[in-house]
Amino acid sequence: MRARYSVPMHTRQSLPLLWLLSDARNDAGLEQALRALPKGSGFVFRHYHLAPEERRARFDALAALARSRGHLVILSGDEDWGADGHYGAAGTLGSGLRLATAHDGDELQQAIAAGVDGIFLSPVFPTNSHPGAKTLGVFGFRVLAQQSPVPVIALGGMNAARARELDWPRWGAIDGLASTKSA
Repeated sequence: MRARYSVPMHTRQSLPLLWLLSDARNDAGLEQALRALPKGSGFVFRHYHLAPEERRARFDALAALARSRGHLVILSGDEDWGADGHYGAAGTLGSGLRLATAHDGDELQQAIAAGVDGIFLSPVFPTNSHPGAKTLGVFGFRVLAQQSPVPVIALGGMNAARARELDWPRWGAIDGLASTKSA
């Protein structure tokens, strides 16, 4: 199957620098956040909390908005809903752009061996998604990320201030880019 990119992805072109990931916590602020992202950012739709029909409807609505703003649309899961690619564990990725998750050196190497297009490496900092979980920290993240021949996206407790602290060009966030307050 041919990849369907909503943003032109030329040979050897790099991945977007900024990524918004969806979650039940940031759902109420996603439309506003997608409008606020710089053109050509990335959007990863997760929304594991919704039933299949609701999840598909929410994906369609958010994907349309993201594409209207020039963002790349990535889907977590193996569904073929017209996303530009898929996000998840290295061995479970579907068609299109393949963005793996990794949390340590072993998972990073598995993702590289699987030939993924990019890797979300986390958690860099403490995060609301996994309170109390061990973090990589700035040094640990950089040591691992520099081992990758493909782009690495920092994730986990990220926001603009922490991205500056980390001094890494690619990062993504759930809470750090979208309002978590209900409408």
